[in-house]
Amino acid sequence: MVYTEDNPLYHVVKVRGMLNAVMRHCREDIEKVAEPKAQAIFATTADLLGGLITAYSRYEAELKEKASGLAA
Repeated sequence: MVYTEDNPLYHVVKVRGMLNAVMRHCREDIEKVAEPKAQAIFATTADLLGGLITAYSRYEAELKEKASGLAA
């Protein structure tokens, strides 16, 4: 679905997508470097971003639920 910029869902979907991209990149980089500290920071970053992505997904679902309630 396409949302306008004045709709919070527009920004939630966009930011969640960007966070997903960075998380994937970090997970890929773990395999590309041999240095344990670098691997650890990439893994930690990916884990933290995963938590943020979950929060964004839950907020998105909440917004959609509210919007469907208004439409009914």
